Amino acid sequence: MTFKEFYDTLTYVNASRNSRLKYAGLILDDLSLMPNLVEIMFMIDDKVSCKAAWIFEYVCTENIYAIVPFLDEFTNNLNKVHFDSAKRPLAKVCEMIATVNYSEQPNPIRKMLLSKHKERIIEACFDWMINDEKTAVKAYAMSTLYLFGQDYKWIHPELAQLLEHDYPNQSAGFKARAKHILKQIKTKR
Repeated sequence: MTFKEFYDTLTYVNASRNSRLKYAGLILDDLSLMPNLVEIMFMIDDKVSCKAAWIFEYVCTENIYAIVPFLDEFTNNLNKVHFDSAKRPLAKVCEMIATVNYSEQPNPIRKMLLSKHKERIIEACFDWMINDEKTAVKAYAMSTLYLFGQDYKWIHPELAQLLEHDYPNQSAGFKARAKHILKQIKTKR
């Protein structure tokens, strides 16, 4: 499938779970399409990039290790994405990366995730926390930051301060996740 054919295929993706799963299955069946998916996902001024991000999330949910060859490109471009509907799936993938990185089992993410990748994810997550983002993006970002705070000791105090400052003005969803994260941070002290 050429890049153009693949791009045209993604225009048919809609927000339904079935549609996302169908197109994620296409990628999972042929991982040679991943470079095209990642390239389209970071065509940040094109609305199809959002659809690519939705598919990317589903691919990573099924096979998080599919991201390994794209860690540089993924982390280099996180801060450039500006459509809300693309940020949420990318924030969720950041949380998945952090979760797998801190799992007990040796795995390719843990082996290939370099300090520069972690630092770029941390920067993007703090930006999402500080900026006026939707609750889901902030929820994934705070969980990701909490996990990376195991290696970067400065993160937990900064994150706790941010959560406590923003708490009164945020949604119920934000407050629930923030309360949980703050409790975990205090338990670690």
